[in-house]
Amino acid sequence: MSGHQKSKGKMEQAKGKAKETAGRAVGNESLTAEGHAEKAKGNARQAKEKTKDIFKS
Repeated sequence: MSGHQKSKGKMEQAKGKAKETAGRAVGNESLTAEGHAEKAKGNARQAKEKTKDIFKS
């Protein structure tokens, strides 16, 4: 289960980065903000999973 959540976090980070970059390229502030939020969500998921891994040991 943990591996699935980690990969989901990485996917969210990548999607968010792509949206953020695309939004900046075309000057769409809404898309840039949406991408930034999605990237932050992925970062949070990754941090949560890393914390869980620390306490498993």
